[in-house]
Amino acid sequence: MVVKATAVKTHFGKYLEDSIKDPVTIEKSGRKVAVLLSIEEYERLTTIEDSYWAEKAAEAEKEGYLTHEESMAALRP
Repeated sequence: MVVKATAVKTHFGKYLEDSIKDPVTIEKSGRKVAVLLSIEEYERLTTIEDSYWAEKAAEAEKEGYLTHEESMAALRP
C-alpha cells in the first residue's frame, strides 16, 4: 500500500493498524520516502541482517583479515 504523507498525518491510527498486516509505503511530493511496518516484520528483517553480517564476519575470520593498522596502511596512497 502506498499513501501520501498528508493522509498518514491525518489518519495515522488507521495506517498504523494497516501496517500490522502489510508494510505501508509513505509518499511525499510524489517520492517514496518511508515505510511503516509492524514490529514483527522489523525484527524479522533485523534478524536476517544480523545473520548476514555474522556470516560475513565468520568468512573473513576464516580467510584471515587485516588488522586495523594494516587496513589503514592499505588505504593510504
